[in-house]
Amino acid sequence: MKGKTLQQKTITTPERKNVALVAHDNMKPALIEWAEIHKEKLIKHNLMATGTTGNLMQKQLNVPVQSLISGPLGGDQQLGGLIAEGKIDVLIFFWDPFEPMPHDPDIKALLRVAAVWNIPIACSVSSANFLVTSPLFENEFERQIPDYEKYLQERL
Repeated sequence: MKGKTLQQKTITTPERKNVALVAHDNMKPALIEWAEIHKEKLIKHNLMATGTTGNLMQKQLNVPVQSLISGPLGGDQQLGGLIAEGKIDVLIFFWDPFEPMPHDPDIKALLRVAAVWNIPIACSVSSANFLVTSPLFENEFERQIPDYEKYLQERL
């Protein structure tokens, strides 16, 4: 990959999106409060979250949330894999910029893979508000992603 530009292709992100919700421990109350405010918009999509966040969301909002494993136990990496597979369309990740986490490399990797696959990311209440109030949140939209098939063909 070094020195070589990966070609891009256009895909259509569907109207009903797969939305991943993640929050560090002391940010979970803010994410729950935010999700309660935007519940009507969120329930139109498939929701998934890392372990504790998913369980809290499901209990507090009384909506189905697919829970993955806890972030420090590999949930962040699990989300990254799902993003790379095209199974997550939006990432809302309330992280704490003041609290170092033992799994910081996993968090950096998650944010990196989300940027590589060009999915919308919100890391704060303000950016999440912008994201869910955008007309693109409730409609199809086109985005550029790496053309991995073409990349593989060129390597052969």
